Amino acid sequence: MTIYSHIKTSIAEAKRLLAVLIDPDKTQLDTIEGIVAKINQSIATHIFVGGSEVDEGVTEVLVKAIKHHTELPIILFPGDVTQITDKADGILFLSLISGRNPDYLIGKHVEAVSKLVKTQLEVLPTGYILIENGKQTAVERVSNTKPLSRTNKQHIADTAKAGAFLGMQLIYLEAGSGATHPIEPEIISAVKQELNIPLIVGGGIRSKAQLEAAYEAGANLVVIGTAFENNQHFFEQLKS
Repeated sequence: MTIYSHIKTSIAEAKRLLAVLIDPDKTQLDTIEGIVAKINQSIATHIFVGGSEVDEGVTEVLVKAIKHHTELPIILFPGDVTQITDKADGILFLSLISGRNPDYLIGKHVEAVSKLVKTQLEVLPTGYILIENGKQTAVERVSNTKPLSRTNKQHIADTAKAGAFLGMQLIYLEAGSGATHPIEPEIISAVKQELNIPLIVGGGIRSKAQLEAAYEAGANLVVIGTAFENNQHFFEQLKS
């Protein structure tokens, strides 16, 4: 079964999906075995690997190390084409539809094709929507785009719907790495009402209550990153 088929089947069965994001730029190889052991013991269903600023070759080494310790699907969440590696199982083919920088709407994608066609990666077209969280994120800085305002739910929902009309298989609402607070349930709900494709939500989720709120509002797959590594109490709550 493909990654996307599994996601859709899980949603049809009312299963909640959880991805742990591992940033190659912030992760030491000698810590991977321990990190992945915790992930394996949790309710996580996927592992995302990627970051906004990662040196070439680092992602592949990290993915290979993770593969040694888990059977969970590993999906690339790339900030640049240099993070593409065929050692993973799939890739979020991210189009930053909240911004208007052509490089991140289509330019980087064209650049990536010559690499992707040489791999067996499952390509998952994903409409990526950055939502402001009170401080500048690495995505905003690197992509030279502005996030959407949290105060305009309709504009966020319309942007997500436009992504669906364009043929995206997934919509990803992102508050950004290290966000001061997660995306409000009201925003998630407004977006979900416009979609018939899976909805991913990430950024700023640091507690079980915030995780539950995202699911209850309509998130099909939630992404956590630093909270998983830094908050042992949160990890204990996520054990399977």
